[in-house]
Amino acid sequence: MVGDFRTEFVRDAASLKQKPALVLNADYRPLCYYPLSLWSWQDAVKAAWLDRVQIVAEYDDIVRSPTTEIRIPSVVVLRDYVKPRNTVAFTRFNLFLRDEFSCQYCGAFGDLTFDHVVPRTHGGVTSWDNVVAACSTCNLKKGSRSLKQTGMNLRKRVKQPKADELRNTGRKFPPNYLHESWFDFLYWDAELKA
Repeated sequence: MVGDFRTEFVRDAASLKQKPALVLNADYRPLCYYPLSLWSWQDAVKAAWLDRVQIVAEYDDIVRSPTTEIRIPSVVVLRDYVKPRNTVAFTRFNLFLRDEFSCQYCGAFGDLTFDHVVPRTHGGVTSWDNVVAACSTCNLKKGSRSLKQTGMNLRKRVKQPKADELRNTGRKFPPNYLHESWFDFLYWDAELKA
């Protein structure tokens, strides 16, 4: 299933000291869906103390200083709106996300690499329009030959994704750790099915 292979791409809750805070933009939408916009509890407390965020949900745990006591934030909202990026950086992660973490030749999940559809030896360039996620088996099978030479086909048309498309694709891959206080803020803008 999809959830088994993606763990290496998702922040582990343990790496965030077990109490991450979901960060929402001023419009109450997550800054990013995948990877989900999370801060460590220390960063969330600091931002609240500096009045950069509003705390809208908290954990039951409390942190103390000699003079102050505060419940650890689980959801924070930025005071100032941050405009989402309209362009998508051409990175390995974004390429895998565009291709939904599956091989674009056979559909396999897991041990992914990337492949040039038109091989570089034949003038192919490293760009959104020519690079796809591929499993090791398909990548080795194709080698530096064309699709026609190998008889292989792409599962979908290769193109540069728009920022909204990538955000929507990211919603299909929720992280392994979701605190119950986050649910009201994660999917409220998703289209309802009739």
